[in-house]
Amino acid sequence: MNSPSEQHLSAVVAERRRLMNLAYRLLGSVAEAEDAVQETYARWYALSWRQREGVRSPGAWLTKVAGRVCLDVLGSARVRRERYVGAWIPEPLPDRTEWGDGRPWGDGAEPADPADRITLDESVSMAFLVVLESMTPAERVAFVLHDVFQYPFAEVADIVGRTPAACRQLASSARRRMRAAQDPAPPAPQQAGLVRHFKKAWEARDIEALVGLLDPDAAMIADGGGQVGTVLRPVEGRERIAQYVLQIAARAPGLSLLERTVNGRPGLVAQQAGTTVTVAAFDITDGRITRIWAVRNPEKLRGWNNDARPVGTAGELGEPGGH
Repeated sequence: MNSPSEQHLSAVVAERRRLMNLAYRLLGSVAEAEDAVQETYARWYALSWRQREGVRSPGAWLTKVAGRVCLDVLGSARVRRERYVGAWIPEPLPDRTEWGDGRPWGDGAEPADPADRITLDESVSMAFLVVLESMTPAERVAFVLHDVFQYPFAEVADIVGRTPAACRQLASSARRRMRAAQDPAPPAPQQAGLVRHFKKAWEARDIEALVGLLDPDAAMIADGGGQVGTVLRPVEGRERIAQYVLQIAARAPGLSLLERTVNGRPGLVAQQAGTTVTVAAFDITDGRITRIWAVRNPEKLRGWNNDARPVGTAGELGEPGGH
């Protein structure tokens, strides 16, 4: 039989997965989420033994602290991202079950990689996370805690530092933003088929097929973080996007595309000499691709490679048309 103290410790440690799921959705970055969770645990262990024993619900205490840490990080992140080179896109998550040399875990053990603790569902889709980025920190925290994690507004208020009524308004405003920006996602098999057609058209260098798969007002946004060459502004219009992706094919011989799950939805991974250099997520409406988010920042692709080799400059491109 475990002692009450051991059971208490076990309950605290068991919260890590839920805290990682919360922090990633709030911050859009695995590294920042892991830092926030580590800070949360550091504050827990900074309590005296008597203080910890006095906490009736360690899970509620940890959630409150993690929410407040994330709220602080979101405030400072807005300043950092204003200085970011090019567009900032949330860090993409892989599905390890698709990787033959992935990092399996089981028998109740926690996975070694923080990203593997994050549950892949619609609330981590790239389209969902991008809309979250448009919200104020308080809106984002109130919405995620209440609508995604089902916390009552009384508890949300304690984390955000506002009244329950104010938090209800914050979540309502965030909900309107989400509805205005997001169309219902197509079934995964339908999206997978469209992504597969896009891959085949790219491999065949078939510009007409590519154009036909894209919405007339489609946009492609790339994130290189100033570390690798890529477009700094969105590529807008299906003809320009088709021309741009064919430029990539022409300038990056040896680049291969793989169908992979990206943040729980069908996407594509570009590899050069076995190293992932780009992860692409797609948004689809009425059978056409409306958005492509291409993450090329090597720091955001560490979870897609099995080692820490630098990605280098393979397949670097500037603005479409050579500008």
